[in-house]
Amino acid sequence: QVQLVESGGGLVQPGGSLRLSCAVSGFTLDSYAVGWFRQAPGKEREGVSCISNYDGHTYYADSVKERFTISRDNAKNTVYLEMNSLKPEDTAVYYCAADSPPTTVQTMCVMGLFTSWGQGTQVTVSS
Repeated sequence: QVQLVESGGGLVQPGGSLRLSCAVSGFTLDSYAVGWFRQAPGKEREGVSCISNYDGHTYYADSVKERFTISRDNAKNTVYLEMNSLKPEDTAVYYCAADSPPTTVQTMCVMGLFTSWGQGTQVTVSS
């Protein structure tokens, strides 16, 4: 059974940092592209960052470039999202996702082309 479990969310002040983790089970992570998405109240889901499984190519939304870093540890079957210089507009529920890549990781991220999803973790940036 495929399962993705996010952790690491919480309340942080503007300018602060958080590291989200996504523990994957039920499949071997090194065969899958993975991504982080977020959805704020009243807004559409947004592809934040995604990483390929075979060449390490990454994609970042413009809103998080230079602030967020995605990484993966295939040996631990875990994906990370390091978030720095957090802003109130980063407040959202963050989801991780995984799938065998049918196309480029950028297209997968922009279009949300993933079939396995976690339940999400809340990130709140507020003073």
